[in-house]
Amino acid sequence: MEQYSVTGMSCAACSAHVEKAVQKVPGVTEVAVSLLTNSMRVDGTASSKEIIDAVMAAGYGASLKGKESSGTNAGVDEEALADHETPKLLKRLIVSVVILLPLMYVSMGHMMWNWPIPAAMAGNHIAMGLYEMLLTILIMVINQKFFVNGFTSLLHRSPNMDTLVAMGSAASFAYSTYALFAMTGAQLRMEMDAVMTYMDEFYFESAAMILTLITIGKTLEAYSKGKTTNALRGLMQLAPKTAHVIRNGTEETISVDQVRIGDVFVVRPGESIPVDGVVLEGISAVDEAALTGESIPVDKEEGSTVSAATMNQSGFLKCRAVRVGEDTVLSQIIQMVSDAAATKAPIAKVADRVSGIFVPSVLLIAAATFVIWLLVGQTFGFSLARAVSVLVISCPCALGLATPVAIMVGNGVGARNGVLFKTALSLEETGKIDIVAMDKTGTITTGKPKVTDVLPVVPAPADRSGIQETEAYKNQSTDDGKAETEGRESRDTAEYERAKQELLRIAYALEQKSEHPLARAIVEYAEENGLTAAAAEEFQAVVGNGLTGLWNGVRLYAGSQKYISAIAPIPDSIRQQASELAEQGKTPLFFVKNQAVCGMIAVADVMKEEAPETIRQLHGMGIRVVMLTGDNIRTARAIGAQAGVDHVIADVLPGDKETVIRRLSEKGKVAMVGDGINDAPALTRADIGIAIGAGTDIALDAADVVLVKSNLDDVPTAIRLSRRVLRNIHENLFWAFIYNIIGIPLAAGAWYYLSGLKLNPMFGAAAMSLSSFCVVMNALRLNFIKVHNTHRDKRKRHAISDSLFEDLFDGQDDINTTQNRKEETDPMTKTIEIQGMMCGHCEKHVKNALEALDGVTQAEASHEKGIAIVTLSTDVADDVLKKAVEDADYEVTAIR
Repeated sequence: MEQYSVTGMSCAACSAHVEKAVQKVPGVTEVAVSLLTNSMRVDGTASSKEIIDAVMAAGYGASLKGKESSGTNAGVDEEALADHETPKLLKRLIVSVVILLPLMYVSMGHMMWNWPIPAAMAGNHIAMGLYEMLLTILIMVINQKFFVNGFTSLLHRSPNMDTLVAMGSAASFAYSTYALFAMTGAQLRMEMDAVMTYMDEFYFESAAMILTLITIGKTLEAYSKGKTTNALRGLMQLAPKTAHVIRNGTEETISVDQVRIGDVFVVRPGESIPVDGVVLEGISAVDEAALTGESIPVDKEEGSTVSAATMNQSGFLKCRAVRVGEDTVLSQIIQMVSDAAATKAPIAKVADRVSGIFVPSVLLIAAATFVIWLLVGQTFGFSLARAVSVLVISCPCALGLATPVAIMVGNGVGARNGVLFKTALSLEETGKIDIVAMDKTGTITTGKPKVTDVLPVVPAPADRSGIQETEAYKNQSTDDGKAETEGRESRDTAEYERAKQELLRIAYALEQKSEHPLARAIVEYAEENGLTAAAAEEFQAVVGNGLTGLWNGVRLYAGSQKYISAIAPIPDSIRQQASELAEQGKTPLFFVKNQAVCGMIAVADVMKEEAPETIRQLHGMGIRVVMLTGDNIRTARAIGAQAGVDHVIADVLPGDKETVIRRLSEKGKVAMVGDGINDAPALTRADIGIAIGAGTDIALDAADVVLVKSNLDDVPTAIRLSRRVLRNIHENLFWAFIYNIIGIPLAAGAWYYLSGLKLNPMFGAAAMSLSSFCVVMNALRLNFIKVHNTHRDKRKRHAISDSLFEDLFDGQDDINTTQNRKEETDPMTKTIEIQGMMCGHCEKHVKNALEALDGVTQAEASHEKGIAIVTLSTDVADDVLKKAVEDADYEVTAIR
């Protein structure tokens, strides 16, 4: 895909003609021209020279843009977005008005209200005519661009708005000139009545006024269009120009374009961070509102990531550059917004088709109007005035701007709030979503396991045994008196706390040497609670979901219920507690000391705080929510119930998610929300793929929408913004069409015989000028919408009724066993039953071990199902597969 700057376009008819010309170039597969940004995006194999030649042959100019750019804004031409037109048009307008005022004073002030004029012209109608003609010529010269562009386009058989203006003004001037010469003949013949008649046939002021009023409209339109690109220009202006880097032990100030990956740079309080990096030294708060829209500064310390264009607020930071130039988050955001502006929404195609035939149709209507009025007996002047009115009131610009201005403003609003739409298509389609499918891990949940429960086994009196919690003690009482009860509670609480601390020390001693995500969660929890303990000696990760080691001369064990059951007896009461925790979606881990279970710690991937509210908002919009996960159905249902989703589909491998999305798409438009990595097939299959993630994930090809802040609550924000933009486009198109539908018949005099109503060409020009301005101003209203406000959400009717929605998943087992069906029919796949996998980390370990083998093209592992499915290009012996898995410290129980 390449982008070009296009010059010479004045209306939608121009952009339609450029598109048509480029589409004819061999090798071009897709082209989209934006009247708003005067840009063109072309996909295909055609050379840039062929494309530029085609544009020039159509009567316009073109140049390849972005290639000379570098640094943060690479690929996006900031100069092309600058408002160069408004200053030029404003100068033309001022000079035109200065000349028009004396012209109008004589042509209307004197003729209609008898205002005084110089004695040399008083009563001299020829002098007045010459005066008006000369001033009109000056205004026409000042606004010659209308005539040059208009008649050039006509010669290229692509008439545009400038053609209509030029022909209307030229026709008025030509007829007025004819009337002036005819007046001189009448004057010589002393036919004073004829002289006065011809005086009334002067349309010099109309010719001049048309040009001036259209220039007013063009100036307002250019100013308004400039406002629509403010968001993109604002992002580009955020990019720092210099960086303070340390080279050879000395601090140097260099251009940000010269920063290289690995350079060490420093940022002082009040300075912008020049490139994306990692903090090496220092602590500070960084304002990231420019990228994420979040007003609260983010604390940074050693190891934290920082992004270009964010503001260091307090401390001194020393960082290492990790992404520079066009690879920074800011540059990718700019590129996304720019690409979206260069594409066209499907709804724009309606306006484009109309614009392509609009101007020729108007020319035909104007000619027919002129001929018909002559045939019915009206004067030449009356007939010409009606034809000119038709020419100057018709406005293809309003049609051409209706969609792109709303798309551009909507993209700007989204960018300011951390929601990036990659194309105009994604911005339009997101608001039409009926079903949202969400991945669980990393989307609905944080994706980072945390300790949720610490349940020690407390040495208990004879009448109590098993796991005892503080609250359980407090709820017990006897009739032996309040003092005895309080004393017992105090003793029990102290025992519980001692047992809890001992359990945490044992867990910390064992787990701190493990790299498993669940171990990391326990270590972090212990450190947060101020615990210290020496690491266990003779540490070993045991095949079968467990750890063992020596601590203070005592053998410790940790692991799953299955693993611990083979080491020490687990009381039924503890098993019951473990079952209840599992029902809540938690993973219980058991710990053994001296061949006795000393407690259990539950770890879970906790739900994001915003998840329930996000799903509530989606329901308020009439959208169904489905959760997809590879976890077991018990864990998935627990999370789904807490989040409030409509349906849970569990035990789904990454490849099967795409199958689920395909089935959902049969019932309505589907958006898939995921982290953009493992969910890539489903993101691609969905009507709209929404990636949650910033940094390197921001440019994922699989997603159509990127949520920079990684907040789930931006999903309804994206849908809400899309709906508002689509409604704004509908409003713009409605007024653009209705304006022309009402205005053209009025200008043609359709109601003249019924009501005597006729339109002066000058008023037609004024109406034309205001139409485009109004469309652009309506689009600019989008800047004021509150994208997080739910009060104006309009609930749309569910695409799937409750019964049909449930029926859709009656065959869930079929969906979840898609891969199993492959096993039965595809001789090039094998299923390996494995013990020892506990989480996604284990799955990845097994997957990498298997895919490293010759003949294995793909491997998918599921710790919940306890299997790995391998796809083979050639037959691989079972012993080879088994050895690869066992070398990775897992146990193979069967291969089929």
